[in-house]
Amino acid sequence: MNAKVESLREFYDLMFESKDLRKLIVQRIFDCRNVDRSMVEPLELVLHLLEGIPQFEGTSVLPFREKSFVSLNLSYEIAELKKDIYYLTHSEKEFYGYLETLHPGLQEQLELCEDMLSGVNFRNFIADRDGTLNNYCGRYKSSIQSVYNSLFLTRFGKSCTENAVILTSAPLQGNGLLDVSIDPEGIFIYAGSKGREYIDRSGKKGSLPLLRDEQKKLGVLNLRLSELVREPKYEIFSLIGSGLQFKFGQTTIAKQDIYGSIPEEKSKDLVHEVYRILKEIDPEGRYFRTEDTGKDIEILLTVQKANDTNALKDFDKGDGIRFLDNKLNLHLDEGPNLICGDTLSDIPMICTAIERTEDTWALFVSSDEKVKSAVKKTCLKHCFLSEPDMLVCLLNNIWERTTS
Repeated sequence: MNAKVESLREFYDLMFESKDLRKLIVQRIFDCRNVDRSMVEPLELVLHLLEGIPQFEGTSVLPFREKSFVSLNLSYEIAELKKDIYYLTHSEKEFYGYLETLHPGLQEQLELCEDMLSGVNFRNFIADRDGTLNNYCGRYKSSIQSVYNSLFLTRFGKSCTENAVILTSAPLQGNGLLDVSIDPEGIFIYAGSKGREYIDRSGKKGSLPLLRDEQKKLGVLNLRLSELVREPKYEIFSLIGSGLQFKFGQTTIAKQDIYGSIPEEKSKDLVHEVYRILKEIDPEGRYFRTEDTGKDIEILLTVQKANDTNALKDFDKGDGIRFLDNKLNLHLDEGPNLICGDTLSDIPMICTAIERTEDTWALFVSSDEKVKSAVKKTCLKHCFLSEPDMLVCLLNNIWERTTS
């Protein structure tokens, strides 16, 4: 490792070094080998280097090209390193106490959900990643999974369900899900691009076929957006939040991050340019639909509605798990199914699961009353937690009960 982090490239290099370290630690623990102090010290060094990045008005600042700088809120990266270091140097009971100081009410919420889920053996566990299983990060590219997170999820995925599926809007690779995950192989089915592409437990990849004209339109769009974020005026949008992600059948461009670091007018200017490009490529709106999440602009290839071959709709996560069910024989219709999410975009997963069987449960990480109301209207069997850390702890507790 370098003695200092002096550029954006060095920052990302450091985070991916931390990924390799964490992945090795997780594998050692599952191989029933001890993790000694010598394996914790490199994580402490990463933390020290991140905390040593120069700051301006409370925000870390790094150069990313000549005479240009980017502001980085490193709350996620620093907090997750501190949690991992604490977890690896204390007992699990003490770690839960540490999380309680960060998330007051953790134990109370866990007990409530454990009582509701007690005795249910889920055939399928299908969960969104960011904001659900993983804490939000200001940049997807550096949202490296933590050791404790991987351990808790893997224990549950290996022992408490037949199919453990992590489904995200991000692509599988290329600033995608596999690039930031450290779970041991053979435990999870990873699905990217809202379920249009996947890699199963054996490592086999698959995807929902695209028509040739759809591929051509998407290729033109991706080229135009790549050119857009190379312009100095818009380059910052490739460095925050989701950045520019080329997904299977979908493209995402960030317009803001979770910290609101981009001035509103600058964000509006980007949005105007994106819609101008879309109008030029698809003037009749035949190929693309857009979804503004508040942080990102999601540009999706349309699909036909199931009950109307003449009507088009956005491809959503409900379509994604329908595709996965058909391709991977998840047997959603047999249940029980546990669907986990944190936003309205995750509701279609519940809808599709309930279409297959009413033996479906919804466990959402949200304090948003709109989201909670939508979940309650969609699924009778539901439970809520307020933090992703609480969800992974809940899954770990279920594993502990199951195996004790």
